[in-house]
Amino acid sequence: MTVSQTIRPFLMFQNQDAEAAMTSYVSLFPDGEILDIERYGAAGPGPDGTVIRARFRIGGQEVFVSDSFVKHAFGFTPSSSLFVDCGSEAEVERLAAALAEGGAVLMPAGDYGFSRRFAWVNDRFGVSWQLNLA
Repeated sequence: MTVSQTIRPFLMFQNQDAEAAMTSYVSLFPDGEILDIERYGAAGPGPDGTVIRARFRIGGQEVFVSDSFVKHAFGFTPSSSLFVDCGSEAEVERLAAALAEGGAVLMPAGDYGFSRRFAWVNDRFGVSWQLNLA
């Protein structure tokens, strides 16, 4: 029996940040594109206009996002991150600076032995990014 599977990252936001995060991410990558957005209406159960589920593409990878109207005791953690192979040191630097703005630098751009240029940042939405010179 053949089973067709697709595996994609899914990012759940708790502060109604899904659309803002998605818009930010697609602006940083040349192929970035919002593919579709499904929103809650006035009948809920989430706040009117917030994201039930949306898809965007960056670096050839589709990612799902949603706004959770339920508050959870957990959020994003650096133990799960989006790993980006960059084509130049300048690209590592550009993405690290843009993604860390309003967030946090976990490992500043540098040569760590396993990569000539690597940076690890949390963006302002709490999502963790590892940026690697390929």
